[in-house]
Amino acid sequence: MFFASDNWAGAHPAISAALAAHGEGFAAAYGTSEIDREVEKRFAEIFGHEVSVWFLPTGTAANSLALAAVNRAGGVAFAHPDAHVREDEGGAPEFLTNGVRVRPVPGTNGKLDAGALREAVAPFSPGTINMGRAMAVSITQATEIGTVYAQDEIASVSAVCRDHALPLHMDGARFANALVTLGCSPAEMTWKNGVDILSFGGTKNGCWCAEALLFFNQDLAAEMPWLRKRAGMVFSKNRFIAAQFLAYFENGLWLELAGHANAMAAALARVIESSSKTRLAWSPQANEVFAVLPRTDFERLQKAGVRFYDWPEPAGTDVGLGDGDTIVRMVTSFATQETEIARFAETLGG
Repeated sequence: MFFASDNWAGAHPAISAALAAHGEGFAAAYGTSEIDREVEKRFAEIFGHEVSVWFLPTGTAANSLALAAVNRAGGVAFAHPDAHVREDEGGAPEFLTNGVRVRPVPGTNGKLDAGALREAVAPFSPGTINMGRAMAVSITQATEIGTVYAQDEIASVSAVCRDHALPLHMDGARFANALVTLGCSPAEMTWKNGVDILSFGGTKNGCWCAEALLFFNQDLAAEMPWLRKRAGMVFSKNRFIAAQFLAYFENGLWLELAGHANAMAAALARVIESSSKTRLAWSPQANEVFAVLPRTDFERLQKAGVRFYDWPEPAGTDVGLGDGDTIVRMVTSFATQETEIARFAETLGG
């Protein structure tokens, strides 16, 4: 019963087959092969927009280099307090940007509030040499607590960015899961509502190691050749990242996998709601489920082979924890099966 993370899941067979198919023969190195160009064109087709595409091995690299590409001396970026780019990148954004600060902007349900963002940005736009100056805003889609920004919420954040001439970055580590939830087009979830830069994740959704940094405003990517090389993120055999995306997009596989993961999360949520031992901390909108249960039950389930993590209470939430209660995070993936959900239900008990 593996609910610790969608990173625990392996690669989808179609992804593995694509890697094997491109494992023989010769192809131009450093992202200049025909397959690299083919996937770049595919991204443009999917988003209905010309994009500057930069293949990367990790989401940390994508998020950090997104900020590095638009940083300037004294730069200050803004994100939700629990955003991955603030809390879970091990200092990489600060390191790879030469010292950008990521300031927290409050908001409920894991999403920064546009009004709070306007107040937070104001002192830094234009800023001072002592305080620094605003340089970017980052939102996470789906968020760190499994919620999703609606299109109008993205547009509201973008409006603040436009008023201050700030690029808007979207951390899309679980982009496909959010897209399936909203049922809109990739364009509507990004550039049509003001997103300038997207960290597009495939690794959590069935790829082996495939991330891409997309610039809808291609002028913002001017420094990327040097930044990516300096960060040690240029793959000589880049075609192996491209090959994964080629299979990922074939016949809508990426949306099929995300849809399955979301459906398994919904099934898991129903199990949690039906048990007297636990309750949902909030309603899941993608493939992450957060629940409240006694610490004793958490430990019992761990011993029984359920793999999941306890979780701190996120900023902007009031879960109402009782004495001895804990929040847990459970993540489903393309590889989660209904039999796993059923085994968990039996192990949890009514």
